[in-house]
Amino acid sequence: MIRLGVNIDHVATIRQARRAAEPDPVAAALLALLGGADGITVHLREDRRHIQDRDVRLLRQVVPRLNLEMACNFEILAIALDVVPDEATLVPEKRQELTTEGGLNVAANQKVVSETIQSLSEKGIVVSLFIDPDAKQVEISRKLGAEAVELQTASYSEAKSEAQSLDALSELAAAAAAAQELGLHVHMGHGLNYTNVQPIVRIAGVAELNIGHSIVSRAVLVGIERAVREMKEAMMAHFPFAKLNK
Repeated sequence: MIRLGVNIDHVATIRQARRAAEPDPVAAALLALLGGADGITVHLREDRRHIQDRDVRLLRQVVPRLNLEMACNFEILAIALDVVPDEATLVPEKRQELTTEGGLNVAANQKVVSETIQSLSEKGIVVSLFIDPDAKQVEISRKLGAEAVELQTASYSEAKSEAQSLDALSELAAAAAAAQELGLHVHMGHGLNYTNVQPIVRIAGVAELNIGHSIVSRAVLVGIERAVREMKEAMMAHFPFAKLNK
């Protein structure tokens, strides 16, 4: 069954809008787990625009599976090596972006990516690379020592026509197949929501989806536990014999 990693960054975005104590991302994480999340994902950015160091450290104590998204940055790397999340997903990062734009160009940044992977792996942290669904990026990810790749799904989730959507799905399926042939675990994420997730779960070999904004948006209306449960149900609708514990 495909795992769901719930990204709770935007719970922290609401908190940081007032520099207040609430809503607490750690409490949100626990409720997400009650709703059926298989893990929690957070992005500790260099500018600390949402998730804070305190959040990561507390989450490590209470979350059974923590995925830390991070840039290849020495300060963030030091925190990751101290906290030791279950998984670290290396992503590109720009100060001016609203959210991560595109995948990490591992082909153009092999030295720093390789060094970061080695440091994390030596601490027993599984390393995934957030990349575009491109065969070259997949191949180099394996060469540099990653154990998984997270294929960014923006070209699919932002498609303006059915033809564009089908082309993007074809690219994702081809990249997923190439990654599996090289022994990489396949994750996907970026812009996935309750209505576009089903074609993604039909792609052979996908082990994990990381979804944040649509779940947090839904949670504002119905609560995070229900929002996560509804996402799991949307994912599992493709599997006719799967049942979600109520």
